[in-house]
Amino acid sequence: MPPQRIPPDLAARAALPRTALAGRRMLIVLDNARDSAQTRPLLPGTPGCLVVVTSRNQLPGLVAATGAHPVTLDLLRPNEATELLLRRVGAHRAQVEPAAVDDIVARCVGLPLALALVAARAATRPRATLASLATELRDARTPLDALDIDEPDGAVRSVFWWSYRALRPAAARLFRLLGLHPGGSVSVWTAAGLAGLPVAGTQPLLAELVRANLLTEHTGGRYRLHDLLRAYATERAAAEEPDGQRAAAVHRMLEHYLHTAHHADVLLGAQREELVLDRREPEVEPVANRRAALEWFTTEQPVLLHAVPLAVAAGLDATATRLAWTLTTFLDWRGHWTALVEVQQAALAAAERIGDLAFQAHARRGLARAYTRTGRYAAAHRHLAAALELTRRCGDPVGQGQVHLSIALVLEREGRHTEALDHARHGFEAFGTVDNGRWKARALNVVGWYHALLGDHARALTSCRAALDLLQDFETLADHVYTWDSIGFALCHLNQFDEAIAAYREALRRGRDLGDRHVEAMILDHLGDAHRAAGAVDEARAVWQRAAGLLDELHLPDDLQQVHARLASIGPPPVAATRLTLDNLTGPRQSDCPRSTAR
Repeated sequence: MPPQRIPPDLAARAALPRTALAGRRMLIVLDNARDSAQTRPLLPGTPGCLVVVTSRNQLPGLVAATGAHPVTLDLLRPNEATELLLRRVGAHRAQVEPAAVDDIVARCVGLPLALALVAARAATRPRATLASLATELRDARTPLDALDIDEPDGAVRSVFWWSYRALRPAAARLFRLLGLHPGGSVSVWTAAGLAGLPVAGTQPLLAELVRANLLTEHTGGRYRLHDLLRAYATERAAAEEPDGQRAAAVHRMLEHYLHTAHHADVLLGAQREELVLDRREPEVEPVANRRAALEWFTTEQPVLLHAVPLAVAAGLDATATRLAWTLTTFLDWRGHWTALVEVQQAALAAAERIGDLAFQAHARRGLARAYTRTGRYAAAHRHLAAALELTRRCGDPVGQGQVHLSIALVLEREGRHTEALDHARHGFEAFGTVDNGRWKARALNVVGWYHALLGDHARALTSCRAALDLLQDFETLADHVYTWDSIGFALCHLNQFDEAIAAYREALRRGRDLGDRHVEAMILDHLGDAHRAAGAVDEARAVWQRAAGLLDELHLPDDLQQVHARLASIGPPPVAATRLTLDNLTGPRQSDCPRSTAR
């Protein structure tokens, strides 16, 4: 019946007389109830009856007032969805096309109606292969088009519309705007940014969408739309939100991600210059400490990787460059170097379009870092040469110093230690023009490290200890980690093994908090060398095995091969520990081990 023809008191008129059910055992089904109020007059007042109510709403009022037992029907799991599809199309037909069955199940996201519609198409087109139906789902303008049928009441759009039209206007608007999100889960803070509302005003709207089963709260404070609902939300946004309102919502969302990512990046304590944002700061998510920052980046990584090209598509090139900046440290430390390349390439193109020389240099340094990590040294040199020229044109001494240290790292990986030392000194000279002891300390450590690689371990120790003294005034975790590692290296080559082991352990303790898994693996590798030099072969074996596990996870075969070579060089545990100097050791030398980062 058309909604306008249904009297508002229909349920009251249809109330069941209590005497009609007296002494009878009845099963009463109230199908597709709008809300709790619609069902109450229809509930029997005598014992012995069972009422089953179906609804698109969770009916919390009915649960609270009558003690109803809620049964939430979730989306079907993959095995359940496959079983449903096979029952409809016939197992004999599906057995010859198992890949097509898996594809259909995935694209129907476990929604029974969607699976039933695909099965109906298969039944009415017996000569069509399941692969062709899967292709229709994949190639349709939207997945909803492929699930449309001539009977409106059975189309997926119609079913979604019945739930959507019952929403309050503010909740319906939030649902539409969620269709503009690039995917994955959404926090209440992100939803508030999309809607341009305070968090306190957004939470009730999200709760209404959850009650209407148009949104799922899969963890506390995080929400998800499945792909078909997302497509429907996107359609409603295109139909009902003016172009300017959609653009403004996307801009707000990207600003939310940018400011929260910047806040989290600062907590990570990266070895970079400070990023200054010139916009009014929106409500950022409450990321309290380094551990929370790593967790936030890990959770939001899929969305953040889409956010950069989304900003580019929206014409927000400046936002794209700054988003890429905030992602650099996390992607590097977690070993996501392919993603880092993609993000920085997009950022470089955006910075070139708007003529931002400083962010062109940042993007090129980010690309060089990823290429250095993955052994593409020629590409790294090319980008760093361009970055050095850009920082000179900008008059950016800190940027110049950073580029010199990055060049030194590439040269080190190529075994060109004397040239690497020259660039480290150039970096120290550039940092000497700014009043910031942190940069000078960083360069002193790098200079000391290359002295150590060139065999001047006493000079290296002096330089690195001077760096550590300067760092006492700064809570930059990465700088402390790298400096303690360099000190351990110099001490080990001076045959001060106990002191070297203590320095490596300090670097390792801080490095675990840092979250850079590659650095942690390298420190473990160096600690193993110190243990072996001290005659503690069992301890060396243990830490090298831990290093190998990390390098395997990071898919770094060259570094992993070197650690395996160290493990292979260890014979049976000696009867008595023997103190050895590094010069007397056989097998891979510690100074031949490639480093993980600019010192």
